[in-house]
Amino acid sequence: MAEYAALRETTVKRRRLRQTPEKSIKTPPKRPPDLMEHIDTLSLILNDIRLHGAVFRESQMSAPWALRLHTPGLTSFHIVTRGEAWLLRANAEPLKLQAGDIVTLPSGIEHRVQDDPATRVTPHDLMPELSGLQAEPVRVGGDGTSTGLLSGHFRFDIDLARPLIAALPDVMHLRSIAGTPPLWLRIGLQFIAQETAISQPGQQVIINRVADILLVEALRDHVASLPEGVGNWLLALRDSSLSAALAAMHQSPERNWTVPELAEIAHLSRSAFAERFAQVMGQPPLSYLTEHRMRLAAWKLTQTRLTLAQIAAQVGYASETAFSQAFKRAHGQSPSGFRKL
Repeated sequence: MAEYAALRETTVKRRRLRQTPEKSIKTPPKRPPDLMEHIDTLSLILNDIRLHGAVFRESQMSAPWALRLHTPGLTSFHIVTRGEAWLLRANAEPLKLQAGDIVTLPSGIEHRVQDDPATRVTPHDLMPELSGLQAEPVRVGGDGTSTGLLSGHFRFDIDLARPLIAALPDVMHLRSIAGTPPLWLRIGLQFIAQETAISQPGQQVIINRVADILLVEALRDHVASLPEGVGNWLLALRDSSLSAALAAMHQSPERNWTVPELAEIAHLSRSAFAERFAQVMGQPPLSYLTEHRMRLAAWKLTQTRLTLAQIAAQVGYASETAFSQAFKRAHGQSPSGFRKL
């Protein structure tokens, strides 16, 4: 019996040893993942301005020719699909455009595109051609050298886009260097050329999507090219700390944000965050948030049937009274008066 008891005790101990988990190795707590790993700030901003495609028209010209386009507040563009052209603006040097080039005019200023800066012909106004569905290409000019263009403007809310447009230059020119544009641009141009070659069902929808991509790429290219210290708030998109805070405000404008909370998201101290934000953005964090909320509120008042209480809640105000006071300070009139306009 003694031998049995000893054997049993040994067996039980072995089982306990097998069942006892190994001591876990404690690892230091990981730093919270940067918000920008999950949120694309530029995409949030473009969603906020209600970007939804482009209105466009294909043009086929033979020298001498000239086109005119003016889209106040809306970003216009020209894509040279064949040949060469010149962009002419008031008080600016002529800009040469070659096949594969994309030129965008963020604020839609009045301009002309023509075969040569010296050409003196009455420009054909493209704006009326952009209304309605695309039909046959616009054909203008004489019997000289031919050029192909795809021209139009992007569709978004002008008021919501105002800060973005104000931060962009009058012209953004993406060049096709020696006929070899970047891969994304080459693919996009080839796709557009294929789509516009033959009229097909769903053509407008497809080109809208491609046009959105081209605009985003143009913005990326511009942001990447900005030198440090130029006083442009778009630099914040290259700053992981500020970009994270911007993303948070644009993703959840209804939240009662505080500077310490935004600083925590940015992984900065409160004072360092506030100073950096003001330096790059040109205003304190909560001032930026208030202006963004008021732009959203103005859009909701004119484009939706939401009640004032619902809009107030969606832009971070606990009461209609507080919301109305803030809105009047921003827009000079009450929300209800603004809605009636």
